[in-house]
Amino acid sequence: MSFVIVATVVPEPESRDAVREALLAAVPQVHDEPGCELYSVQEDEQGFVFVERWASQEAMAEHGKGEALRTMMATVSEHLAQPLDVRVLRPLPAGDPEKGAV
Repeated sequence: MSFVIVATVVPEPESRDAVREALLAAVPQVHDEPGCELYSVQEDEQGFVFVERWASQEAMAEHGKGEALRTMMATVSEHLAQPLDVRVLRPLPAGDPEKGAV
């Protein structure tokens, strides 16, 4: 069963560009991690939202200990306006399989 993560990153306004750069720099490395099915970054007026899908709980746990995430957090942690909001979700597919699940 896949696991979905939605993580919200709210930077200090003056640090937005630096945070964006650090987040985007991590994406290619994370894409190469075992079990990564989806790792995407979205942006709105408040900050950034990651939508992730991992093949297993083990893959998700390894990502949490991985070099890409450690490096990214070391760079952005001092620039955050609030703590990260990370939610781990279980998909509830419905309707069209192509459209009813992340």
